[in-house]
Amino acid sequence: MTFFDVIRNAMLAGFGIQETVKEFIDELVKKGELNKSQGAKLFKEWTEKAGRTSELLNKNISELLTRTLGKMNLPTKEDIEKLRKEIQSLSDRISKIEEIRKEV
Repeated sequence: MTFFDVIRNAMLAGFGIQETVKEFIDELVKKGELNKSQGAKLFKEWTEKAGRTSELLNKNISELLTRTLGKMNLPTKEDIEKLRKEIQSLSDRISKIEEIRKEV
């Protein structure tokens, strides 16, 4: 199982838990243990907390990946773009030199 698979499964489990919480709260409303307003408020609070937890998890995963990729010494997108520009500049210079040589 790849890292991507683990993250995907965790997210899908999170969606399943959200549906389970919604069903649980709906059941409490049906039984009269909560009124609709309380149920809606409870679900909203739960989803907000779950959202904050998810954001924190995403931040931690992003930081972990950044550190891991940094240790791997891989070029960044900016590094590659800088090299692409340098190659283009050198290519342009070579073309100009070739044109001058043809004229001579």
